[in-house]
Amino acid sequence: MVNDSDESSLMPSWLVVYIKGICMGAADAVPGVSGGTIALIVGIYERLITAVTAITPRRIRAILSAPHPHYRESALAALRTIDIWFLVALGAGILSAIITITRIVHAGIISYPAITFGFFFGLIAASAWVLRQPLTIDTPGRIVAAAGGFLVAFIVSGQAATALGQSLPVTILAGAVAVSAMILPGISGSLLLVILGQYEYMTGTLSMFVDASVAVLTGGSFTPLIETGTVVVAFVSGAVFGLFSIAHAVRWALERYYEATFAFLVALIVGALRAPVVRVGTRLSSDAGTGWTSSTIALFITAALVGVFIIIFLERAAGIGDVDMRI
Repeated sequence: MVNDSDESSLMPSWLVVYIKGICMGAADAVPGVSGGTIALIVGIYERLITAVTAITPRRIRAILSAPHPHYRESALAALRTIDIWFLVALGAGILSAIITITRIVHAGIISYPAITFGFFFGLIAASAWVLRQPLTIDTPGRIVAAAGGFLVAFIVSGQAATALGQSLPVTILAGAVAVSAMILPGISGSLLLVILGQYEYMTGTLSMFVDASVAVLTGGSFTPLIETGTVVVAFVSGAVFGLFSIAHAVRWALERYYEATFAFLVALIVGALRAPVVRVGTRLSSDAGTGWTSSTIALFITAALVGVFIIIFLERAAGIGDVDMRI
């Protein structure tokens, strides 16, 4: 693993953290690869978990009280406790990568759905295989948890995802669910967006939001910015809520019912393998008026093998299969 102190002699520590954030954001932007895994590889996972779990409503209130001179010292103490400059630099890197990568991925979904979703399929399948290695499903509780995780993902990945639609409440829910996975090694927040049928919508909306922001700076209309910005704000609001609720609930479950929760999460990934297949079929039917053909199947399988290779490489680099998520 890379150590921050080793790199600080070559460049400012905040720049090191920013670059690591870019690596995490690039991973978080594609289903099947976890930003938590990249955090392990670059050696900042424990620091990230410590900082995130240090964010509490009490400390947020202390920070918001900073303008009052009487509370300024307690606000500074709260900022130091949550490792604020680390989170700012890391968050800036993650955001930079997500904006860039999701733009590329969305273009791939539109123009090359078989290749793009085939790649996702390989990432997801290999992640499930790697994570299952330390898992033994040999008790009734683990069997029920695994079956539940598989069924939830498999059912929601089908027509249930389409039934959710694209409303602001669904976007808030998607943000809350996605952020709960981003801090766990091997579990991808983008994968959960794919399961919920929100991945294409959010990547497209984010791209349009960036375009609208640039257009406003050059004298364009505010209307597209407001329309797309509302969705982005709703997603971020959901993510903030998830950070204080779902993410902590997942970690609580891992600490107390580790084997059953881990079985549920791995089975969730396996059940999610339906999602890329369904999305390709839907995209081919709606855009080209065709279904699966021998050529699209070949492209899908080839891209999937590339995804598998990437996960195997990451597993060798970080030892994903040996990760204990109770950290």
